[in-house]
Amino acid sequence: MYSISNKISIIKQASVTKSTFINDEALPTAVTTFTCCNCGHENTIEIKPYESGFPIFQLYNEEKVTSKSELLKHGIVNETSQRMLHLGELTVNDLPTLYFGTDCSSCHSKYICVFSYGEKQPGLMILSISGIWKYG
Repeated sequence: MYSISNKISIIKQASVTKSTFINDEALPTAVTTFTCCNCGHENTIEIKPYESGFPIFQLYNEEKVTSKSELLKHGIVNETSQRMLHLGELTVNDLPTLYFGTDCSSCHSKYICVFSYGEKQPGLMILSISGIWKYG
């Protein structure tokens, strides 16, 4: 799990086995797998709420890594509703949105995972993986 600081281009979305974790399903970690677009290897990722990931803002800030339009075009994030703009311009489900880079453990293709985690309504905590995309 690493942050991405160099310019990237999104290539293709990988298949993820489970993308939504509700309340205790995400604790202490949310575990899922994705299939590598390149070699077909099944990779496991673990997301620890409040520990994993980096702010999504780092990706589109001054377009250092990628642009807002690229993130929106691929359905990675959505524009944040007016009432939740304090979380940033782009989010997943109007919740705090994070990302991290990961590699296929078999062929070492590079992937980016984007997810959100937070309280959607009182008593309902949701960790939602927007998806995992191969990048170059």
